[in-house]
Amino acid sequence: MSLRRALRTCFALLPALLVGAALAAPPEGAAPQERKPEGAAEKSESRKFEPFKAEAVTSSGSVTVGGHPLAYEAVAGTLIVHPRGWDDVPADPNAKGGEDGEHNPTAEASMFYVAYFKKDGGTQRPITFLYNGGPGSATLWLHMGSFGPRRIVTATDSHTPAAPYQLMNNAYSLLDASDLVFIDAPGTGFSRIAGKDKEKDFFGVDADAYAFTQFITEFFTKYGRWNSPKYLFGESYGTPRSAVVARYLATERSVDLNGIILLSQILNFDLSPDRPTGNPGIDVPYETALPTYAATAWYHKKLPGEHPNLEAFLTEVEQFALGDYARALAAGSSLGAGERAAVAAKLHEYTGLPVDYILRADLRIDGGEFRQNLQADGGITTGRLDTRFSGPDIDPLSQRADYDPQSAGIGAAYVAAFNDYARKELHYGQNEEFHPSIQTFRTWNFAHQLPGQTGAPLSARQAANVMPDLAEAMKLNPNLKVQLNAGYFDLATPFFQGVYEMQHLPIPQSLVGNIEFRFYDSGHMVYAKESSLKQLHDNVADFIRRTSH
Repeated sequence: MSLRRALRTCFALLPALLVGAALAAPPEGAAPQERKPEGAAEKSESRKFEPFKAEAVTSSGSVTVGGHPLAYEAVAGTLIVHPRGWDDVPADPNAKGGEDGEHNPTAEASMFYVAYFKKDGGTQRPITFLYNGGPGSATLWLHMGSFGPRRIVTATDSHTPAAPYQLMNNAYSLLDASDLVFIDAPGTGFSRIAGKDKEKDFFGVDADAYAFTQFITEFFTKYGRWNSPKYLFGESYGTPRSAVVARYLATERSVDLNGIILLSQILNFDLSPDRPTGNPGIDVPYETALPTYAATAWYHKKLPGEHPNLEAFLTEVEQFALGDYARALAAGSSLGAGERAAVAAKLHEYTGLPVDYILRADLRIDGGEFRQNLQADGGITTGRLDTRFSGPDIDPLSQRADYDPQSAGIGAAYVAAFNDYARKELHYGQNEEFHPSIQTFRTWNFAHQLPGQTGAPLSARQAANVMPDLAEAMKLNPNLKVQLNAGYFDLATPFFQGVYEMQHLPIPQSLVGNIEFRFYDSGHMVYAKESSLKQLHDNVADFIRRTSH
């Protein structure tokens, strides 16, 4: 699998991918001005940047959830983390592992967070760490759309009009069940990175997870939360991050989590529907994307038949996807003409795409092709992160969709809302630029050291698969519970892909019951639809209450 294709599968943000690639990313902030620390010895020249300093700004507020007002204290600030192998002694550039070595022990990141503590809640109250993905996305999407005390109002399946936007009390804030910590990944949002080869030290599957692991344990110490029930909540690329962080916390920091909440999951990037055509012989992405194609065609009224019950219809499609369709794809060129025609007819029934197009595609249609062709008769492109959204074609003759109407439709509202909220209510970032997303396509390292692997990690040119990491975290802590939340209209991380991954985790049967599934008639950002946000809140709050005692 090429590096370029692997990087395309990572979710440009909005959450997911989360808006990342779909929104124009602001230029990454420059490192602090270089100068030698005052009074430093000559050999400290190896430190080529002004060290970051942790900071915190505290404010107070109130949010009404379920009709009950909750007073909280908000802390907007930064913690400083370093790459694996770092210590606080200035490096000797002539020593192995120094500035010219394999690792750069002088690099560091200032990771921005906003923590909400319920007043008089105590230090044994549950605490949940939340983050978006990308990789390369800040966490403004979860912060302003899901569980923070303020929520941005956007259109549910169409382009949100330009400013002014409406920011309102979030009646579905998760603060009623848990204290909350929203974290920006290194280099995103108000987080910053500095040092020689700083991208190499923070932009990668393992490097990123290590930074989050370090941040979380530093947070426990700073705020006295070591004895709190502990949860991870990751969206999109935040879900593979959670799998690796959970393993690192268990194996390197002796931290048992109470639960992991996964939203819009992808753990095995070989299953991405974005460009499986570049990975011939791997047909599962077509199978696991099919139910989302069916849900999307149903929503846009492109199906040739009537299906009044969406859930019942999707169950039928799932059975076909892993049954007759999977067998047909596995047969490859040995599939007979009659069988090929029968499968194509069934795919037409489930997707609304023309039979001749399906046959020309060899029964294999990737996500971009589906989005470009579903509403092609009207010159319309279908959304990716949320296929309920539609927009005008950029190029009607393109093989694949050229943009994501959902990212274009709501991204500006989220960016404006967070910039305004951070400065006016959190009193943070008055003289700083906020980076909703950064470009990591050329620098993200997908190489991953699997559990128990003693040799070199998987090549950066291979698709990452962190299913073994989540499995090991569950084996080391048999009480660890996992909740998967997924939207039917998500074509970045299809819901059935997440189910398939969970059903193929290398765990004993005794742990299968530790996993639960929740589905929504929404997209990648489940919370972008208010009724789904309410369901998401209720499901996650219930999960935390059941597992925190």
